[in-house]
Amino acid sequence: MKRLRCVEPVVAVYSFASFLLFPLVQQYVYRRLWMDLTNSTYPSGDDGSRCGVNGSSNRSSSHEEVQRAASLFSLHTELFSMVPSLAVTFLLVAYSDQCGRKITIVLPLVGSILYCCSFLAVSFFQLGLNWLIAASVASALFGGIGTMLGGCFSYVADLCQDGQGRTLRIAGVDMVIGLLSGVASISSGYFVRAAGFNWPLFTSALCQFLNLLYAVLVLEESRVPERSGEVTCRAAARGLLLGVRQLFVGGGHRRNVLLPVLMVTFALFSFSDIGSMSAITLYELNEPLCWNEVLIGYGSALSTIVFLTSFVGVLVLSRCASDVTIVFIGMVSVTTGLVMIAFARTTLMMFLVRIPMLLGVMPFPVLRSMMSKVVSTSEQGALFACVAFLESLSGNVALAAFSSIYAATVAWYPGFTFLLAAALCFIPIVMLSIVKLIGPVDANETEPLLPGAETGDPVDPVA
Repeated sequence: MKRLRCVEPVVAVYSFASFLLFPLVQQYVYRRLWMDLTNSTYPSGDDGSRCGVNGSSNRSSSHEEVQRAASLFSLHTELFSMVPSLAVTFLLVAYSDQCGRKITIVLPLVGSILYCCSFLAVSFFQLGLNWLIAASVASALFGGIGTMLGGCFSYVADLCQDGQGRTLRIAGVDMVIGLLSGVASISSGYFVRAAGFNWPLFTSALCQFLNLLYAVLVLEESRVPERSGEVTCRAAARGLLLGVRQLFVGGGHRRNVLLPVLMVTFALFSFSDIGSMSAITLYELNEPLCWNEVLIGYGSALSTIVFLTSFVGVLVLSRCASDVTIVFIGMVSVTTGLVMIAFARTTLMMFLVRIPMLLGVMPFPVLRSMMSKVVSTSEQGALFACVAFLESLSGNVALAAFSSIYAATVAWYPGFTFLLAAALCFIPIVMLSIVKLIGPVDANETEPLLPGAETGDPVDPVA
């Protein structure tokens, strides 16, 4: 069978299956906790308002109690799965410079299948919710979305040598993630209403299984380093550590300053963005919005337009603006939208907050591309391992932190979480001035490699 060097189908199917699953977790946990804590059936309706005109103080108190319990359950899940996911992400993606990229794609798919099947068992047999935490930890041992994306972006970097072409293809991968996640999100609401939770879970598991077959049988490896002989585990570990160390000490002074600043900027913005987005579903379920599963699906689907408009934004702005300017516009877009979410009290207003966030995804692919341009070809795996590690760490810490904050503030002001996230966005915006001050790294500004490290290609300047 002829193999293909096209990783986008893997990203597309993985995104669809994962984002078909993610909204189900919060909604399933919310419904189970509602029944356990209130000893009543979960309220539902076709009008999208389960707690509006017929609300009472007792009903309001129940919503706050369930909101708090659901938020803390999310916190516990993230805390238990964070450490194994971070460790596996860092080791696998960094090691892909030596063993190839496919391992970073195949193992997360195995973990996703394991989690889907476990969730299906919990739903079908009405097992305890703690089994979901155990399944999340087991899945994290195979890596997670950070491992998958780190491997896919390294795969793309292997295939694209041109700086602008790499930026556009990385932005294209982000767009695929957004569009397919939107299709999954809008489908999940109707799917749950028509068939309950079991069939969507089975569909997600089936998609991940077919995706695994494509990755193993069809996808061609993008990087197969030549090996003179058998490589021991000790030698592989030494090579991995040397590769990561080389990333931060092997370049000139300006590169050694610019790369950490870009990474910290990326991590801080990811922290604010992921943390705030994690609370949106609970915010929409709460008063005064009281959305049902269909409206939640529509809201998530509308958010995916951001990925398409952000891709168009990168495509257009990359021809007339610097990378720093593009990132700045995207961060301001997110900050404005978060402030509006904090004050959204009607369904129409909650839909309209997506408008100022139309360019909100631009910072992620552009920052990845900026970092990729300042390191050599042989260091792409080490770079994206560090980026995936930081993204996973900031994402997991953000989910835990914002879940705790939302649980603590939901009773007196649910929108506080989004105002806090908007305020935190100003830190990476300020750090962009440091990036601008450092300026582009010269292609010849390198230092000799460490002994035993692999010699890479000339370094591209930051656009």
